[in-house]
Amino acid sequence: SEMGHEEAPSSSKEPAPFVRPGSERANSLPQVALKYFLSCSASTVAETATYPLDITKTRLQIARKGAAKNQKTGMFRVTYNIVKNEGASSLWRGLAPAIYRHYIYTGIRMSIYESMRNNLFDRKNEKLFPLWESMACGLVSGAVAQFVASPTDLVKVQMQMEGLRKMQNLPPRFTSTWHAFSSLHKQHGFRGLWMGWIPNCQRAALLNMADMATYDRVKHLILRDPRMKDDIITHGLASVCSGFAAAIVSTPADVVKTRMMDQLRHIHDHDHNSNAKQPRIYKGSVDCLMHIVRKEGFLALYRGFIPIYTRMAPWSLLFWVSYEEVRRLVGAGSF
Repeated sequence: SEMGHEEAPSSSKEPAPFVRPGSERANSLPQVALKYFLSCSASTVAETATYPLDITKTRLQIARKGAAKNQKTGMFRVTYNIVKNEGASSLWRGLAPAIYRHYIYTGIRMSIYESMRNNLFDRKNEKLFPLWESMACGLVSGAVAQFVASPTDLVKVQMQMEGLRKMQNLPPRFTSTWHAFSSLHKQHGFRGLWMGWIPNCQRAALLNMADMATYDRVKHLILRDPRMKDDIITHGLASVCSGFAAAIVSTPADVVKTRMMDQLRHIHDHDHNSNAKQPRIYKGSVDCLMHIVRKEGFLALYRGFIPIYTRMAPWSLLFWVSYEEVRRLVGAGSF
């Protein structure tokens, strides 16, 4: 069955086994290319609709404890301040590189995960795709995809920080996404485009592991109930669980990733202002993690969790529901 679910015989009480989606052609080049494009299209819809929450999350994460004693940093206050001081359109600043990122990251992660699952899952001897294998597939696919897409994530964070420069009456560093790419390349070299790739990949691996494994597992556990169908209700329930799991697991790594990438802004300001305070340069993701815990407390690692989950829940819902639906419409089979 292409819907990943078989009805159990009426004479048996044994739950229906998990059936690998697609057919023997699931790993063929046309099928992989089609699913790659469909996943990118679904991620574009989800990213555009929820992007303002990503701006809010990033601003919360770079706010250091004690930096502004009288400044309120709640989610709604930060969003309100962005709209008031920078304009409503600023809530979508950096959307272009975010979409470019998903045409690399999401396409690769979905393709690798499904290809690995199709090769590892033994439909004859296993009723469900083993959870540890699902987690491993998610971990690998997320890390590989994010490594390739890391430069676009770096540019996205840099573009999101331009609003802060505007508030400080500083000249903009970049005029467009491609200007940001070229400027960072000239200033830091080709390898510099991968600055922060380690925490970036760590965060993506954890997020993808939780997201993919939870969605895959929950969906097919639901489908073992003969009353449930492989439809939008099942997809919605599974996506809500996957979004929550991904937010819990990935938020600390997301905070570290954002702090590491935000160093570029401080380095740039220091290089162009001799009176500026020397920025702290984290030696690596572990050093950054330990610094945050020592100076700001463990809970600082979950700064921005509410906007992260507030964004991740609808993002996950929009992505998985639209992805499953477009796959059904083009006959690619259920995930």
